[in-house]
Amino acid sequence: RPTWSSQDQKCKPGPLDLIFLIDSSRSVRPHEFETMRKFMIDILNSLEIGPDSTRVGVVQYSSQVRGSVDPLSVDVVAGIRQIVPLAQGTMTGLAIRYMMNEAFTAEQGDRPKVPNVAVIVTDGRPQDRVAEVAAEARERGIEIFAVGVARADMTSLRAMASLPFEDHVFLEESFDLIHQFGLQFQDAFCGLDLCKEMDHGCEHVCENSPGSFHCLCSEGYTLNEDGKTCTAIDLLVEFCSFGNDSCDHHCVNMLNGFYCTCKEGHRLQADGKTCQDMEMCSSVQHGCEHQCVNTPGSYYCVCPEGQLLQDDGKSCGACTSANIDLVLLIDGSKSVRPQNFELVKKFVNQVVDSLDVSAHGTRVGLVQYSSRVRTEFPLNMYHTAEDIKAAVMKVEYMEKGTMTGLALKHMLENSFSEAEGARPAARSVPRVGLVFTDGRSQDDISEYAKKAKEAGITMYAVGVGKAVEDELREIASEPVEKHFYYTTDFNAISTIADNLKLNVCPEESQGEVEVKDPCACENLVEFQQNTGSSLEQLTQKHILPD
Repeated sequence: RPTWSSQDQKCKPGPLDLIFLIDSSRSVRPHEFETMRKFMIDILNSLEIGPDSTRVGVVQYSSQVRGSVDPLSVDVVAGIRQIVPLAQGTMTGLAIRYMMNEAFTAEQGDRPKVPNVAVIVTDGRPQDRVAEVAAEARERGIEIFAVGVARADMTSLRAMASLPFEDHVFLEESFDLIHQFGLQFQDAFCGLDLCKEMDHGCEHVCENSPGSFHCLCSEGYTLNEDGKTCTAIDLLVEFCSFGNDSCDHHCVNMLNGFYCTCKEGHRLQADGKTCQDMEMCSSVQHGCEHQCVNTPGSYYCVCPEGQLLQDDGKSCGACTSANIDLVLLIDGSKSVRPQNFELVKKFVNQVVDSLDVSAHGTRVGLVQYSSRVRTEFPLNMYHTAEDIKAAVMKVEYMEKGTMTGLALKHMLENSFSEAEGARPAARSVPRVGLVFTDGRSQDDISEYAKKAKEAGITMYAVGVGKAVEDELREIASEPVEKHFYYTTDFNAISTIADNLKLNVCPEESQGEVEVKDPCACENLVEFQQNTGSSLEQLTQKHILPD
């Protein structure tokens, strides 16, 4: 996992002009301000600071704004240690304007053609307007990270931050957790060299891009459709442009020649040029009970409205809970802790044990999220419960932040795509998403929680520990009480897994789980009444009247 670099291994993101805007209003308590001071020093200790590399300035704000550390200061860390909090109001808009007009100036050390980055830290709602001045700052090319702590307002953070919000907006529960943003910030500017870290497959040149890479070709070559191999430009003869290729549908150029392809739903014949319509439904014994639908080179069965395709992939029935596409999103943030993450994996496997996993029945995909999102395995990778459970136990703990909104976006756009094994919408296979989290999301969940349900995905939300009930309810499908669960203890999630039924039929249980507190008054009374009734029945049955 990322850690702060040591003094002899500084991060070198390239020339960077960095300004911290720190909230020193009266609501920031002294020990919290000290935590924020240490947070800035930790970030600086990970960077190479100098006139020709990263330059750093600090501006503190409350009801007034004060430039506390000059960007050209010889010892930035020493300057941060000497900052005295202002302890007044929260004029965040005023601070952004000061940063734009005073801090990022040539007189203060701002360099032309060097990226300007601002990190705004606040613990409350601004007392002035921030949207307009923040927009002006972004238009001037300043990249803004908005870090909210405790009482901070998410709407205000999004109004200040640059896009995309999942990379620039962070909301922490307390100042003690603010270092998690530091790790993410270090990742953004000191990320891995993926061209060196993985087998990229580029034939000529691999070039890094934020969080990814792409292939390039040497001069005189062009990149092929596979995105990795290269072909010399002077050898790529445009045969198809001659008009004598005789392809029935499509002609594709290749090195010293061409080949033919067919439109979707057609098959290339033995002559390599003509195409034939693939109507497999009319040419094979498909066995579909209701209707057969052709696909390129294959077919599938569909059922009438109100009925679902059964496990055999051919017959129709009123309901089946075994035939679903299920994607589980599990929280891999630092607050979960390694020993609890093992309990989360056991929870996943208990859910898998309750399902009828097969290629035609239930398909299961797993996604882990923290500050990033990682598909552990897609829906089409494993077709037995044993294989899925073995893969789950091999999942490695990510241990970073909690970007639940980013995870929901990934699930909607990637996990439930046909490319990753989700069955076509026309087949009416229910899609179910289950989100497991142990804390507040550091990004906004509203947009993609809503879009997921609008896309027809049945959403379940399982929270533990410091999970926020309002967020769980926002994720969960209607009726909410039947689709979200919460427990204070990780050890209790096994109870939820044992009782959770991911059924999709209204006449069947929708997975309502009641985890009772044995010490609650009404449960003690119920226990006493049941015990008294059982003792009376035993007495009447086994003890003689005399």
